[in-house]
Amino acid sequence: MTFTVSYYCPHCETMVDVDRDEYLADKAVTPYPFEGWTYAAPDEDFEDAEGVRFVCGDDAPNLTWRANPWTAGDDAASTVGSDADGEEGTADASADADTAALGCGEPFYLSFVKFADGEELDPRQPSEYVHIGDGNSPATPSGPRGPSFR
Repeated sequence: MTFTVSYYCPHCETMVDVDRDEYLADKAVTPYPFEGWTYAAPDEDFEDAEGVRFVCGDDAPNLTWRANPWTAGDDAASTVGSDADGEEGTADASADADTAALGCGEPFYLSFVKFADGEELDPRQPSEYVHIGDGNSPATPSGPRGPSFR
């Protein structure tokens, strides 16, 4: 079963509606991809990927872009996108040329929950740790020893 889910661009807060399967669990929407995640375009079969790469305002099939109703002005009801038949156009007859320019053109990423060995992966965990120094550093800084009293 599919349903429509809304996400917003972390750069400009433009909203996008996308149809997806209900079993997919969202992890986060970020302006950057998670290390180790694979991303598909919204017009590809992203159910097998670990996330979706959107380009804000891009005209992909079955995507609807709209202004964020919480941050937009009077044109918050206007939408732009493709309908189910793939026909380009506006969903609101009162939409004007300003709404056709929805989106900032920046990429952003929807990441799904990912598991390995039965454990949910945390994308914030670094894949490797950086050790500074080689272990041969002095115990105290070098420099003058201070005043001497004879």
